[in-house]
Amino acid sequence: VQLQASGGGLVQAGDSLRLSCVASGSTFSSYVMGWFRQAPGKERAFVATINWSGYPTYYSDSVKGRFTISRDNAKNTVYPQMNSLKPEDTAVYYCASKQGIVSEDSGYAQSYDYWGQGTQVTVSS
Repeated sequence: VQLQASGGGLVQAGDSLRLSCVASGSTFSSYVMGWFRQAPGKERAFVATINWSGYPTYYSDSVKGRFTISRDNAKNTVYPQMNSLKPEDTAVYYCASKQGIVSEDSGYAQSYDYWGQGTQVTVSS
């Protein structure tokens, strides 16, 4: 599976941004998709995950209520819609995939098999 993330950029606090991750090379609709982020000097952190069917979805506490993850299996694409962005959301955002269903380990980076190259999101205050 190859993953290509895009949509990052420089925005102001309070703005919205929608990232995209396009998958190729395998049956996208059978994969759990996740988003993680890594800020400078910090470890990669879980953002959100979505089951192959589109439900359920789970979010980290830091983005819950502001971010919404969705997917379009016909387009092999997963989208995190990020609203009310804060400076602390600044990071490189990575999409990842794994086979199976969303489970209790879906918030852990090591449970994912494939990773995209990352896209930078910078939120200015």
